[in-house]
Amino acid sequence: MHTNFLKYFDEVARQGSIRKAATVLNVSSTSVNRKILSVEQQLGVAIFDRTPEGVELTGIGSILLEHCRKTLHDYERTRVLIDDLRDLRTGHLKVETIDSVAFGILPQALHQFSQTFPDISISVTTALPDDVMKSVAEGDTDIGISFLLDLHPDVRVISEKSAPFGVIVRSDHPIAERNSVTIDDIASYRLVRTLDARGRNSIVDQVVSTIASPLSTHVFTNALIIAKQMILDNQGIGLYTKIGFIDEIEAGKLKFIPLVQEGLNDMRIGLLVSVTHGIDPAKRHLCDVIGRDLRLMRLDS
Repeated sequence: MHTNFLKYFDEVARQGSIRKAATVLNVSSTSVNRKILSVEQQLGVAIFDRTPEGVELTGIGSILLEHCRKTLHDYERTRVLIDDLRDLRTGHLKVETIDSVAFGILPQALHQFSQTFPDISISVTTALPDDVMKSVAEGDTDIGISFLLDLHPDVRVISEKSAPFGVIVRSDHPIAERNSVTIDDIASYRLVRTLDARGRNSIVDQVVSTIASPLSTHVFTNALIIAKQMILDNQGIGLYTKIGFIDEIEAGKLKFIPLVQEGLNDMRIGLLVSVTHGIDPAKRHLCDVIGRDLRLMRLDS
């Protein structure tokens, strides 16, 4: 059953007559009748009862008509979407993300997006998780990528991924061969942490504030590239997710050791949009590309 049959079948059902349907469709009644007879022969059942006044749907024909009209409706919706995509030439999208994603996911996703929408410009800024959430909620950002902590009521999660925190160390570090560690295990080592840990409570601070073992932080920075280099230089160990360190981990320069700590080993990262703003085809496509790359990343082992 192809598109012509679906249109023929739908119109004959509406008109109750093959001749009248053929007139509306601007084709010969012979073509319409031949197509319907061919499908009835393939199905082995009649979909119309022929009467002197015209045609009437059989019981099976009524069931088939419902499927036919749904298929035609979905096809038209797809055509409209394709037209929108084809006609969308220019525009601008704002993306705000936590720093690590700017290293681990975003560059490749933006490259893929530009293959479909080469003339749509994109601005990318990095921010702390709470600020990303706020920016999306207030409509200042089209797409946000952040940890899913306190979800704002005006923010919708398009897709999400488990992204547990762990310890990032050099491959020759004394704890590099451990299968897992606790906060107590790393209390004696100097840490490299995010700058936010010095002021407002960071994600790590919120979790470890009730733990007896104090954490000794050697370097605070809001730039992941600095944190990464300090860890590579053996100036400290990091408390991060794998995002942003994937290349070095896969190359064997760094190791990710799972952290056994409730609140940090069950962290999730999400793709965020505003509930009060629509999702046009370009934004949807970028969300799909980023979401797919996010799902493919192995962050929990």
